[in-house]
Amino acid sequence: MNDSISIFDSPVGPLLARASHGRLVELSFYHRVSTGAHVATDADAGSGAVLEATQAQIMEYFAHKRTTFELPLELRGPTFHQRVWEALCEIPYGKTASYGQLAAGLGVPDSARAVGAANGANPIAIIVPCHRVIGADGSLVGYGGGLHRKRLLLDLESHATRLALL
Repeated sequence: MNDSISIFDSPVGPLLARASHGRLVELSFYHRVSTGAHVATDADAGSGAVLEATQAQIMEYFAHKRTTFELPLELRGPTFHQRVWEALCEIPYGKTASYGQLAAGLGVPDSARAVGAANGANPIAIIVPCHRVIGADGSLVGYGGGLHRKRLLLDLESHATRLALL
């Protein structure tokens, strides 16, 4: 695989970004301790530029200077998952939706569990905003980065609090 990888610190902990052929394919919570940025760019220059733009835009997001992202994405996964991830991108900054609402919006109202599974398989955290999906009763449910990070991201978007480094 000829991907480029960048690991950088953020207010919600280290993030791992992966790009391939000039498109972001992954943004995930990195579970090892990171000390500053590390970039491995053995692939094309376009991927290196995407990684730099990803880090810059993520930091603008945390500084309340960005509410949408302008990055080339490549969402890799089954067709249904891709449809769910595209629907996640339609949830506006500062708003939430339930799994059932997403399922209904996709035209498959009885598929809330399948929507939840696709949400959990989201390869591009924060940018594809799976943290904006909540339970039908308004509760915080499931998040690959942990519910504490989900709460921090939702608070950030509602301007309820400024984030502190973890």
